[in-house]
Amino acid sequence: MGGRGRSGGAPKDPSPRRSLALFRAFLREREDPDACYALLARDAADQVEAYGGPVAGRVVVDVGGGSGHFTQEFRRRGADAFLFEPDVRELAEKPPEGTVVADGYLLPLCDGAADVTFSSNVLEHVADPQTFLSELARVTTPGGLIYVSFTNWFSPWGGHEWAPWHYLGAERARARYRRRTGRPAKHTLGENLFPVHIGTTLRQVRGRADVRIVSARSRYWPFLTETVVKVPGLREFATWNLLLILRRCPE
Repeated sequence: MGGRGRSGGAPKDPSPRRSLALFRAFLREREDPDACYALLARDAADQVEAYGGPVAGRVVVDVGGGSGHFTQEFRRRGADAFLFEPDVRELAEKPPEGTVVADGYLLPLCDGAADVTFSSNVLEHVADPQTFLSELARVTTPGGLIYVSFTNWFSPWGGHEWAPWHYLGAERARARYRRRTGRPAKHTLGENLFPVHIGTTLRQVRGRADVRIVSARSRYWPFLTETVVKVPGLREFATWNLLLILRRCPE
C-alpha cells in the first residue's frame, strides 16, 4: 500500500510505528476518546485515499460512524461527507451538521449516491451482514470505493469490552465483566454483537456480483497485512480486524 493518501507526518501503513501509535491511543480511549478516535479517523481517511485517491470534492457516506470523527475528518479533507447513524445514543453531543438517524439496512439515499461508502467496525454489530453490504453497494456509484472493517469473533478483541474472555463463552465473559466493573456490559451476543468470521465473509463477498475485492487485509497489523488473511484458521485469530476495500462493479 503506497503512501499517496497519508496525511502530513503520518507513519507509513503498515509499520510498527503506526500500529504502536494506534494501540497506545486505544489504551487511552476511556480517558481521552476524542484523541483516540481523531487519530483513528485520520488513519482511516489515509487508507481511503491510498486506495481511492483524494476525497476532496467527492461524496462520502459514513454509515454507523457514531461520534462523527470519521465524517469530520473527511470534511476536513474537502469531501462532502455525511453521517448516517441508527443509534442516537452513539452520537456526539454535537454531531456533524446534516447527520441523519437511519438504519444501515435501509439508507435514505438513491442508488449510486456516494463516491465512497465508509463503514468502520460496524459489521459485527448487525445481524445480517450480507444485507448490510448490499445496501452499502447500492448507494455507491459504479466504480466507487467501499471501505468496510470489522472485528472478527475469534480476534483477541472479538468480545469487545469483555474480551479476551469471550474465548471461554459469551455469558461467562459478560458475567466476569459485571463482577469486575460493577456494571453490565454494553454488548450482548445475538443482540448488538454477532460472531462474524473472516473466512465466511470472504467467501460471501467473493460470491457477490455487485462488488469486487481490491484488498482484504489486517487493518492494524504492522506487517504482512494481506498475507495473514490468506491463511485459513490463523487469520481468524491473527488478523484482529479485517479491512475490506471493495470496488462497486458497473451495472
